[in-house]
Amino acid sequence: MKTRRDFIKKTAAGGAALSLGGLVMPSMGYSNILGANDKINVAVIGVRSRAKAHFVAINQDPNAKVLYSCDVDDKILEEHNVWCKKNIGYVPKVEKDFRKVLEDKKVDAVFIATPEHWHAPMAIMALQAGKHVYVEKPCSHNPHENELLVAAQKKYGLKVQMGNQQRSAQSSALAVKEIREGIIGEVYKGEAYYSSNRGSIGIGNKIEVPNTLDWDLWQGPAPREDYRDNIHPYNWHWFRTWGTGEIHNNGTHEIDICRWALGVDLPESVTSFGGKYTFKDDWEFVDNQQVTYKYADDKFITWTGHSRGLIKPDQPGRGITIYGSKGMITLSRNDYNLYNLDGSLIKKVEEGVESETTNTVGMGGLDVNHIHNFFSAIRQDTSLNSDINDASISTMLCHLGNIAQNVGRTIHINPTTGKVKDDDEAMSYWKREYQNGWEPKL
Repeated sequence: MKTRRDFIKKTAAGGAALSLGGLVMPSMGYSNILGANDKINVAVIGVRSRAKAHFVAINQDPNAKVLYSCDVDDKILEEHNVWCKKNIGYVPKVEKDFRKVLEDKKVDAVFIATPEHWHAPMAIMALQAGKHVYVEKPCSHNPHENELLVAAQKKYGLKVQMGNQQRSAQSSALAVKEIREGIIGEVYKGEAYYSSNRGSIGIGNKIEVPNTLDWDLWQGPAPREDYRDNIHPYNWHWFRTWGTGEIHNNGTHEIDICRWALGVDLPESVTSFGGKYTFKDDWEFVDNQQVTYKYADDKFITWTGHSRGLIKPDQPGRGITIYGSKGMITLSRNDYNLYNLDGSLIKKVEEGVESETTNTVGMGGLDVNHIHNFFSAIRQDTSLNSDINDASISTMLCHLGNIAQNVGRTIHINPTTGKVKDDDEAMSYWKREYQNGWEPKL
């Protein structure tokens, strides 16, 4: 795969370890890590798309191995096995039921790249089975699961890292350090945006479940629905039963970096405007959204999501701008740019390893950094760059953005718990209905 070859070449030229304001940014050479000889065996659950980046990054560690590829679709597994042979040099064991993987005591950690309704329930079950967890963003389908996953990590004491890989970008960590030191004065605004041009998903037709797919296990904790021809393998993102919309699918990344840069957690209030403006299809979320998060100290974060219709005039497909009293900073997965108030560029810091930004795989050097950090935390009990206790806060912001949109008004938040104040309708979105027997519990 050309993308893999290109980024591995750049990865090999990566820089030395860097500590920025308490953030441990690993070098790209695993041979330099204390305890690197400790073997880590992993399973990857959900292997069609995003998981490819996991496999390649895991394969960069000579003392880590994927024991299992797990997916509920035989067709996806067969195609993935061919990909593995070509790209990582071996084919892991194959399993359709992740519960059997969790029973294997040789598995030290699981990587979860399934549809979003499975993220928290599967992560909790993995913790209960004694496994460390790397869970893709968002870490939960609803705020209740968010709370439950954080509680599970505290109860079982294992490592849980969320896959918001820009937290392991050296250039972003440098920017945050310099913001703390006052390089752009008093920071007050974080602006996050994502722009794509997704097409129609059509009106789904009820059809027989493909004989390669375990539809019951695919649905898992979600209430049962008939199989339709526009859900699997990708468009589940846009259905409320299984997905969480664009603000979670992509906004989690940029909102998270804004929160990191501004040094804030949960907001005082959340307002969302938006709608579904393009195709008449089964898409159940807004396809264009503007969310504002207001904080007590006059700081605020905005999220602009264009799922179907690109932002004009032309901008990069995604990014972050941090505004301060003396200047501004733009951040992406690949660079950090510092500007004066008049917009003139003062300096540019490139990441040194390249990451894809707008496709569905998102493969790149930051995956290597982030997974490296996860493995180091398992081996040496060092800090995670996106520990679930912090990552869940960014996920909660996205949940609150969806809730504000659902009720059509500003919601006021308890900044300690994240719960909506004095609004029963808003709080009705706190927890979902679960299929009988599948509700996650500690």
